[in-house]
Amino acid sequence: MLISLVVTVIGPDRPGLVSLLSDRAKALGASWAESRMVSLAGQFAGIVRFEVPAENSEPLAVALTELESLGLRVVIASGKDAPAHPDCRLLKLDLVGHDRPGIIRDISRVLADCGISIDELHTEIVSGAMSGGNLFQAKALLQVPAGLATGELRRVLEALANELMVDIALDDAVTRLPL
Repeated sequence: MLISLVVTVIGPDRPGLVSLLSDRAKALGASWAESRMVSLAGQFAGIVRFEVPAENSEPLAVALTELESLGLRVVIASGKDAPAHPDCRLLKLDLVGHDRPGIIRDISRVLADCGISIDELHTEIVSGAMSGGNLFQAKALLQVPAGLATGELRRVLEALANELMVDIALDDAVTRLPL
């Protein structure tokens, strides 16, 4: 039987960090199932789901925790199969606007109030070529309850977009956000 271990790692970015993780996983027969990793402000931040034989899950957890001696912070949780949401559909949200504090707070509050779960979220601040200021961009994959019509959600988000002075687009989603 395979066990899923979800591992988060953060620490000063340097070459070889992914190799450290993958070496320990392979040594204990674990498969690298999925991951999200990024370098932010000089820090490496990653989350990985390993599938490992049950008898090797504890030894893998110990081997990964030993990476803390190299200046990394490691958190490990046993994963569970994600519950199917047959009553939800996936929609993709794209947002762009002048950067200011509170955009994600306001969007996430409205989404939560509508019973929407954020499956994935990617954000960044980029230079606005035309405006000369910074633009905030966000892409999100949303789990939307079947009972919430796309038109109604679009109406709610457009009202918020006007208030925040951002552009929001809502589309039928592919299974994951493009990298």
